[in-house]
Amino acid sequence: MSSRSLTPEQYAAARRSLMRRDPILGAAIKRIGPCLIADDQHDDHLSALCGSIVSQQLSTKAASTIFGRFVALFPSETPTAQRIAALDDTVLRGVGLSGQKVGYLRDLSARILDGRLKPEELDDLDDEVVIERLIAVKGFGRWTAEMFLMFRLHRPDVLPVGDLGIVNAVQRLYKLRKRPEPKKLHTLGEAWKPYRSVASWYLWQSLKLTD
Repeated sequence: MSSRSLTPEQYAAARRSLMRRDPILGAAIKRIGPCLIADDQHDDHLSALCGSIVSQQLSTKAASTIFGRFVALFPSETPTAQRIAALDDTVLRGVGLSGQKVGYLRDLSARILDGRLKPEELDDLDDEVVIERLIAVKGFGRWTAEMFLMFRLHRPDVLPVGDLGIVNAVQRLYKLRKRPEPKKLHTLGEAWKPYRSVASWYLWQSLKLTD
């Protein structure tokens, strides 16, 4: 874990800080409990990036099933760009991937193989530079890059204002009459700095709470 990432102890400190600084979010945090954002992570950057492609526009359950089939294509090894590139399209389609997503995996693999994208360097780059590198890959938008920052690189201060779950959670938790615009979310998020990733995780979890 790089020096830019949060340790388990720092996640606990972030939780305490958010509870102090935002009473409304703090009440939800108290009900939800410890932050588990670091649980169930992919073993390596490439697997996480492939998982991001697989999960686009799918339910969590469907994405998990298809990703499991994808990983099973490499029974005794870790997926690498070279191994992915060597797979036939029909094999990739056979695990449930759309033709479009197969194309995204091809572009991701090609960029890694020719050096345009070096996953091992992402740990040491600023958040916005990581986003810039990733959105150059076909099928990767800002939201996908932000999820990678939060859940793979454990960057502490990411606020995905374009995420529908975040929008809905803020509207519900803060009892807003209409869905908040990005500007409103950024304003609210000032109180969550430098732990907006942790705040975001709690916002997602708050959608599961019953009144």
